Amino acid sequence: MMGRTHALTGWCAGLALAPAVGADTVHQAVAFAATTAGFALLPDLDHPGARASKLLGPVTGAISWLLRKVSGFLYQLTKGPRDEKRTGTHRHLSHTVLFAAGLGALTTAATKAGGWYVVAGIVLFGVLLAEDALGDWLLPVAGGAVIWWVYSVGGQGAGQLEELSGWLGIAVAVGCFVHCLGDALTESGCPFLFPVPIAGETWYEIRPPKPLRFTTGKKVENLLIFPVFVVAAALLFPGVWPAVSQAVGDFLNPGAVQAGQ
Repeated sequence: MMGRTHALTGWCAGLALAPAVGADTVHQAVAFAATTAGFALLPDLDHPGARASKLLGPVTGAISWLLRKVSGFLYQLTKGPRDEKRTGTHRHLSHTVLFAAGLGALTTAATKAGGWYVVAGIVLFGVLLAEDALGDWLLPVAGGAVIWWVYSVGGQGAGQLEELSGWLGIAVAVGCFVHCLGDALTESGCPFLFPVPIAGETWYEIRPPKPLRFTTGKKVENLLIFPVFVVAAALLFPGVWPAVSQAVGDFLNPGAVQAGQ
C-alpha cells in the first residue's frame, strides 16, 4: 500500500488547486488541502485491509464490504470480452473517474444542505484518513491549526468554513482522482476510465510503458517519489514558495539587495 504517498500527493494537489477554486485565505487553503489529502486514500476502501476500511472500525468495515459487493457485481455485469477473470473488487469501481465525480457531487450537495457542521465533519474525516497514513504527529498539528484558525479569525471562522461548502466536493473528487493517477503509475495500473472501452476491455488498466512503472513500497517510491513530494508539500504551502524564491534571489544577487537599502 502506498498510503503516505497518496496522502502527500493529495495535499500537494489541494494546495495547488485551492486558489483556483476560490479558497483564498490560508485557513481555507489548508482545510481544502487536508480534505484532498485524506480523500486521496478513500478509493482503497474497496480493500478490507486498507487503512480507510479500518479507520472507524465496523462502520468503515461495513461500507468497505458493501463497496466490494457493488464493485464485484458491476464488474461481472459490464466486463468486456478481453477483461480478466477477476472478482472486480479491489481497484475497480472506487478507482474510476465516475466514482470520484459522484462522491464529489454528493459531498457538494451534503455540505450545501448541512452548512459548516457538515463541512467540518468532512474535513475532520479527511484529516483522520491522512493521519492514519502519515502518522500520529498529524493530530497535534491539526489541533494546533484549529486553535490558530479560531484565534486569528475569531467569529468569522464558521463563516469561512461554510464558504468551503461550494468547493469541498471538488477537494473530495480531486483526492480520489489523484489516488487513481498514483495507482496508474504502478505495475498493476488503474482502470479509471471505466466504462470507456479500450482494446476490448471495459476495465482497461491505464499505465505507462513498463520502464516508467514502479512497485508500491519499494525503492522508487521510498527513495524518490515520497521525498520529492515531501519537498513539494512544504513549498506549496501558502507563502512559502514566494519567500524561498525571494531568499534565493537575494542570495544570488546581494548587490541588488544593498542597492535597494
